[in-house]
Amino acid sequence: MTWARCRQEGLGLIALIILMLVVAGLLFAAYIWAMLSWSYSNGERAGWVQKLSMKGYVCKTWEGEMALVSLPGSMAEKFIFTVWDDKTAEKVHAVMGKRVELYYEEHIWLPTSCFGETRYFVKDVRIIDETPAPLTVPRNTAPQPQQEPQPRN
Repeated sequence: MTWARCRQEGLGLIALIILMLVVAGLLFAAYIWAMLSWSYSNGERAGWVQKLSMKGYVCKTWEGEMALVSLPGSMAEKFIFTVWDDKTAEKVHAVMGKRVELYYEEHIWLPTSCFGETRYFVKDVRIIDETPAPLTVPRNTAPQPQQEPQPRN
């Protein structure tokens, strides 16, 4: 084997490795694009947003927490969510502490936490008008004992 032929085979191997890396990168990019453009599910949740913060060392995302309470006095369930858009994050921040409805999409099989810490990505928020509780809360209707007036001296 001559030196020129070994050199050509080496360059061919390097070109093949580079081609394989480029194809793998394109397939990975196509996979990410498909997972971000296709949502597994979407829906709405109602409750009170109690936390919204920017998190991450390298990839910063807005992460939030909403308390879902079905009945007064019952244990609150937490809905953990991610917000990608800064404008949506501003809207969520503006309605913190109010009863709101979050519209979200669920994206599954995302490979890293750079897209968010959760699978639920909030797309919009709206304030819910006064809604009655599903059940009436009973009040104490028993008569209260009355105190006798103190005599004056």
